[in-house]
Amino acid sequence: MTSHLLPTYARVDLAFERGEGVWLIATDGERYLDFTSGVAVNALGHAHPRLVAAITEQAQKLWHVSNLYRIPEGERLAARLCELSFADTVFFCNSGAEAMEGAIKMARKFHAANGQPDRFRIITFEGAFHGRTLATLAAGGNKKYLEGFGPPVEGFDQLPFGDIELVKKAIGPQTAAILIEPVQGEGGVRVVPPSFLRALREVCDAHGLLLVFDEIQTGMGRTGELFAYQRAGVAPDIMAIAKALGSGFPVGAFLGATEAAKGMVPGTHGSTFGGNPLAMSVGNAVLDVMTEPGFFTDVQRKAIGLRQRLAEVVDRYPDIVSEVRGEGLLAGLKAVVPSGELVDALRAEKMITVAAGDNVVRLLPPLIISEDEIAEGVARIDRACARLRRSRAEQKAAQPGAAG
Repeated sequence: MTSHLLPTYARVDLAFERGEGVWLIATDGERYLDFTSGVAVNALGHAHPRLVAAITEQAQKLWHVSNLYRIPEGERLAARLCELSFADTVFFCNSGAEAMEGAIKMARKFHAANGQPDRFRIITFEGAFHGRTLATLAAGGNKKYLEGFGPPVEGFDQLPFGDIELVKKAIGPQTAAILIEPVQGEGGVRVVPPSFLRALREVCDAHGLLLVFDEIQTGMGRTGELFAYQRAGVAPDIMAIAKALGSGFPVGAFLGATEAAKGMVPGTHGSTFGGNPLAMSVGNAVLDVMTEPGFFTDVQRKAIGLRQRLAEVVDRYPDIVSEVRGEGLLAGLKAVVPSGELVDALRAEKMITVAAGDNVVRLLPPLIISEDEIAEGVARIDRACARLRRSRAEQKAAQPGAAG
């Protein structure tokens, strides 16, 4: 069948018609174990009854009014996010890329409000992914994604990952902020050491810079706390979140401390759909579930169990996978074989995962996954590794000159 969708995705020939918790049911009736969660979006799984109830109730009342008027549910969600974080202010939008654009604007506007409009440059790090808009592509610096779209947006200085001395040398009179993901998801599930984040905080404080965290993938419980920065003990000045904030409904936000947000006065930023009543009802329902006693303790316990089981897989199949990475239920398997082959082998075992940079396969199960479902997932990973081992052995045996 001819598709009229713009062909910007190399889509797998697989479609789903419904979901139940950590399971997806394809249009042919096959059940798949979901270790992708819509790329860290469906944190509470599929068709969570609390979210279904919230969006159904709100859909019968009011969908959209615009930000020309007060939206009580948005004010409530903003207050809750601030109470649970370092922040004092929140701006709601529709996606992670929009959240990052807003965070970049807030960082630059802060210096302009302080009478230093020339301070607009932001230090970023190799391996980062901050979105697909022109500015966020420039921040990420991936040449593959930038090619063909004209000159990159000015104002981003990219450095190798993890070298604090290079960071200090890169700071100049135009430097405004430092932007980093506490865990690089797309970049290969690389965890930033807390010591490096602390060093960045000290550098920012010493030079009057703002520290900006991209928690679009790590935020909302993925690492075992509501926000990854809380595990590191280093608070940013600005933070972008999205993905799991709506657990499947499009919603993003950027949060700022009062001082960092001082330049964002009426007229400096806006969004037609951002913070609409439908999105805010879902966001509040997500927080209702995640703030229940024991939720994050349970995530942390399950994450430890998953990591232990994955380490055993690495021990059994060192010719297929070599390392377990990550924090919480943001896990990565560093592959020895091409990561795409492992993703395909897992899909053949009726389990969906997603590749990342550095030849890594990301494992992003819903946070509500059970111990039994984790065990089932690891069993499928084990079978996929065995499948790849057999396949490679057969290919080697079939090569000309192979002993036989």
